[in-house]
Amino acid sequence: MASPPACPVWHNCRYRTGWEVHASSLPRSPPNKKMIVSQTPLRISFAGGATDFARYYREHEGLVVSAAIDKYIYVIVSPRFDDLIYVSYSKKEIVQKVSDLQHELVREALVRTGIQAAVEITMLADVPSEGSGLGSSSSLVVGLLHALYGYKGELVTAEQLAREACEIEIELCGKPIGKQDQYIAAYGGICEFRFRKDDSVGVRRFQRRPELFHNLSSQILLFYTGRTRKSAAILAVQDGRTEINVKQLHSLKALAGRTGEALDRGRLWELGRVLHDGWTLKRELADGISNPEIEEMYQKALAAGALGGKICGAGGGGFLLLYCHPAHQQAVRKALEDYRELPISVEPDGSKIIFQQRRVGHQLVECPVELEVASLAGEQQRNAANSFEP
Repeated sequence: MASPPACPVWHNCRYRTGWEVHASSLPRSPPNKKMIVSQTPLRISFAGGATDFARYYREHEGLVVSAAIDKYIYVIVSPRFDDLIYVSYSKKEIVQKVSDLQHELVREALVRTGIQAAVEITMLADVPSEGSGLGSSSSLVVGLLHALYGYKGELVTAEQLAREACEIEIELCGKPIGKQDQYIAAYGGICEFRFRKDDSVGVRRFQRRPELFHNLSSQILLFYTGRTRKSAAILAVQDGRTEINVKQLHSLKALAGRTGEALDRGRLWELGRVLHDGWTLKRELADGISNPEIEEMYQKALAAGALGGKICGAGGGGFLLLYCHPAHQQAVRKALEDYRELPISVEPDGSKIIFQQRRVGHQLVECPVELEVASLAGEQQRNAANSFEP
């Protein structure tokens, strides 16, 4: 038997070929049952964070510029012979009913997609999945929805994935978060998101110019602070202080506008100043966003030649994002040698299906390629992006 083709998560998958099974043995699985794997990027945000919270954008509109990166959440969905639901993450759950699942994001994604039983879900992450500040929980929900819809053979657009992920996290699970993470995970690339008062979202994708993606990737550095944190407490305080912080939030939105202009003109060095100004403003939004160790780390980077930076996500830990010209990067790495660097590049694609297992007659055929669904969804994403109205 031939060895399976290379797959990003192959060592975590079961290779099944020539597996024959009658449809009646999987009574409640979808009729086109197959194993499927989604890959969803994490993100970095350049400017405008916190203006994507409903308490702000429903009064003033929000604006965020962010980018997907080449670090991912993988979701594997496969059918089971029995009617049980298996869910594997940092622990393993085996339940008979969707409502019995403790993992609320998986539970709500199954409810939303209408899958009730006879399914196994495995989730993997390239970086610490909690408290990293890289939007991992939102990427997980987008990836879950994409994999589960794909498992059922349904086509979905980036807009639908992002919107439903926001509904699950914010409305159903009550998480005190904004909407930017779900949207950049679904769309990928470098995007400007306008969060309107009526809850609609305008999306502008920056063109995939090689010089933009390559040059930006070569001038951003990401260092792990060595600690993760629960973001909910910081974000809840920040959201509750919206009226108090409205001046700072207006300034953060203006920085997002500056970022968009700099990217349009190819003036990437301006991102260093934007990141620095944004970090100065962000520290004023709530206690706990920064701490003495983070400040010392950041000052070392600036002294070594970085033009600016910020803590990703809510703050308090996770990853420090820096903008630095290549000529000074070795000096910055030396200054931060006690911290682990995470090499990153801008990821041009949003959530996509990277593996499927099709049924041909009574035989399951392994196809480690992107689904036609992903190509169609990508085209729909581009069409949606072109409809952006400022």
